[in-house]
Amino acid sequence: MKNILHNDYLDSFLDNIWAEQGLSKNTLISYENDIRKFLVHMENKKIKLSEVTHSDINSFLSLRFSNGISSRSNMRLISSLKKFFLYLLSHNIIKKNPAENLESPRKIKSLPHTIDVESVDKLLNAPNIKSKLGARDKAMLEVLYACGLRVSELVTLKLSQVIMESNFVRVMGKGSKERIIPINDYALSFLKVYIDDYRPQFIRDKKIDSLFLSNRGKEMTRHSFWHILKKYAIQVGIRSHLSPHTLRHAFATHMINNGADLRVVQLLLGHSDLSTTQLYTHIAKNELKELHCKNHPRA
Repeated sequence: MKNILHNDYLDSFLDNIWAEQGLSKNTLISYENDIRKFLVHMENKKIKLSEVTHSDINSFLSLRFSNGISSRSNMRLISSLKKFFLYLLSHNIIKKNPAENLESPRKIKSLPHTIDVESVDKLLNAPNIKSKLGARDKAMLEVLYACGLRVSELVTLKLSQVIMESNFVRVMGKGSKERIIPINDYALSFLKVYIDDYRPQFIRDKKIDSLFLSNRGKEMTRHSFWHILKKYAIQVGIRSHLSPHTLRHAFATHMINNGADLRVVQLLLGHSDLSTTQLYTHIAKNELKELHCKNHPRA
């Protein structure tokens, strides 16, 4: 195959969509600019057009997101690449379409609500860990924040999904997609105490594999956990809107604030769309601005 930059494929593609779709000159220029930037990036990485993978495209998007490229621009890029690779596939230039399952990012309308580290600490330290309910609640809160889980993922966790010896939790996310999430020693220590010392006190059916149980010995529900969270929020004086998802948002924001790569956070959260994860870079920047304004003598 010809050098990725010095071939006629892009020109042929542009001629083709101009003839078929009657696009304006400005639209064609946008397609060309978007695709050429991607091709330059692949050339710099010495990746041939026939070897481009879905992961290569996502890595390029991640780089653009990290550099502050807007979601609107990235949405246009994804659209351009989808059309380009479909053209290459239909003309037998490539054997597999790396952009086939690429998801277009939704337009971001608002930032998710999150809370700062100090508020998280107050919330997580609220339960009385010397009682069976407090020990269970403490374990749930620590796991939720340590792993960035969705509330549905938290309450449906099974005992068999916790791999204590390896500090991992196996989570079944949206679309029945499994992901492996590391859990820190601190959170794991409270989870272990709950499992060994308190979970047996909740059990009524010895066959149940659910990790977190209600007083009736049943699997914890989302609604019940929401009430537990609300109780502790009131107890520690958190007045702002708080939901189980707030701790997931806090997990992602605090990870990025501490230097985590956007792609790593995407994998941990189980996002299929990188632009969803990009929301947290905006939150992180906003938090940094607030801290600067609050603490800098000249702000």
